Amino acid sequence: MRIGYLGVGAMGLPMSGKLLDAGHELWVFDVRAEAMQPLLERQARRAASPKDLADNCEIVVVSLPTLGIFRNALNGKDGLLAGSAIRTLVNTCTVGGPFVEEVERACSGKEVTLVDAPISGGPAGARAGTLSVMVSGDPETTEALKPVFEAWGKTVVIAGDRPGIAQVMKLTNNIVFATALVATVEAMAMAEKGGVKPEDMLRILNNGTGRSFASMSVFPDFLLAEGASFGAAVDILMKDVDLAIEQGEALGIPMWVCQTARQVFKHGVFRGYGPRDLSEIRAMVLEA
Repeated sequence: MRIGYLGVGAMGLPMSGKLLDAGHELWVFDVRAEAMQPLLERQARRAASPKDLADNCEIVVVSLPTLGIFRNALNGKDGLLAGSAIRTLVNTCTVGGPFVEEVERACSGKEVTLVDAPISGGPAGARAGTLSVMVSGDPETTEALKPVFEAWGKTVVIAGDRPGIAQVMKLTNNIVFATALVATVEAMAMAEKGGVKPEDMLRILNNGTGRSFASMSVFPDFLLAEGASFGAAVDILMKDVDLAIEQGEALGIPMWVCQTARQVFKHGVFRGYGPRDLSEIRAMVLEA
């Protein structure tokens, strides 16, 4: 397939690289020229703008960090929807249901089909090709795009036949991750202060009932490893937490535990941790 990729940052760079690995023709655009360079060296084509990307590719994948950046890249004279070739827009971002509805309305006016495909697994999973991909949208289009999703990971779940359902699945995943991460940081601090070595506590957690992604990956790979970077900022997870709680409350779920975790993140952002890497979460939580 000829595929355009908009946004080749911490997630977009390895994900677009996997499309090259799978033999697809790739066009890329990012506002940072240096971000595109590794892909250009692998024979990807450089687009001059989102519109140029959509002038040359029927399928465009979007990996952008915020709703505002996404909205600006979609609309306007140089936006994706001004392109002449685009017919399918694949959203990999965590943006929540209301924003997906906004994007879908804009796409329908330009006869572009929106497929919602948020992913889970972080930058490490993107590099390894082990992401979990949650997909919702037109069944015929999602079936045709399976080779794209499978290039990113072998766990591909079709969540529903309309965009937005996959967002509910992704937000559910991320709010569980966020609350477990805060709880694990607090509990590990308790264990260490009580005289338990971190590596011993992790052996018990990961072979017992306290096991989670936080204990199995975040702690050993990023919090205890000297100089390791998770590759995503606290602000990104903060955005997902806000969207998840908004989604839960809209569905009539009180979200009590999630609200408590959000207060920890909010206070950390207030103290300046927002732009810092998620590997600094331990200092953020314990200082809160």
